[in-house]
Amino acid sequence: MKINYQETTSDLLKRINIHDQFGGRNIDEWMLELLQLKPGMKILDAACGAGKQCISFYNELKGDCDITGGDVSEELLTKAKQETADKGYDIQFIPLNFNERFPFEDNTFDLLSCCFAIYYSEDIPFTIREMHRVLKPGGRLFTDGPMPQNKKVFYDIIREATNNKEIPPMPGSSRYESGILSAMRDTFSKVDVNIFENPLTFKTAAPFIEYTAASLSEDRKLWHDFFTGKEGFEEIMKDITNVAEAWVKRDGQIVMTKVVGGFVATK
Repeated sequence: MKINYQETTSDLLKRINIHDQFGGRNIDEWMLELLQLKPGMKILDAACGAGKQCISFYNELKGDCDITGGDVSEELLTKAKQETADKGYDIQFIPLNFNERFPFEDNTFDLLSCCFAIYYSEDIPFTIREMHRVLKPGGRLFTDGPMPQNKKVFYDIIREATNNKEIPPMPGSSRYESGILSAMRDTFSKVDVNIFENPLTFKTAAPFIEYTAASLSEDRKLWHDFFTGKEGFEEIMKDITNVAEAWVKRDGQIVMTKVVGGFVATK
């Protein structure tokens, strides 16, 4: 299959779509079961991306809520605004950088969510303190992110394709369980840890390769020791494709399990 070398927010959206299409469990249902949202809640989704989580919350509460989504990406905010406008949903989207002071007064929100993003914070304790500040007393912060054992097969195939080259530390799996959790425990009165496992089953190598290409392209700076430029990217993807196809031929499928931690902190 042809591998395109380009770095855009479409890589993130592509991976989300593959999770939805090939996963055995629905992470949104798991989140909603954990959070038990109540009508009338005032919610902030930090690093909202294209608005997926905001829409999930809005649907769960049947519109009886006040939801704001914030992100640093103008491209993703535009997608979020367009989709919610098309659906007729009353959700506000604003520019928001969680490395800076949040543009809200103290004690504003009942719930603050930050899904698969908080580990990109430049100063984790600062970001957590800001989230704590804008929550009402008794309000909750919900974050999720990859645990250290996340998608082991993904890295096994890359190692095999590169003759056991050392995988660079990923911002999520290397920081989430350690830095994020400890900062939340230092700041909030109570923190609960929940684990979600979602096996993605690929009967052919093609969707796994598509997922891998999007991962390496989106996080290109992390993988700089593995390839340089378009030609290097295409060469490593060719090697990974050969290994992935051999795995499917041998086992009949590739099963890559996402292991996600959901941390719920109460102010």
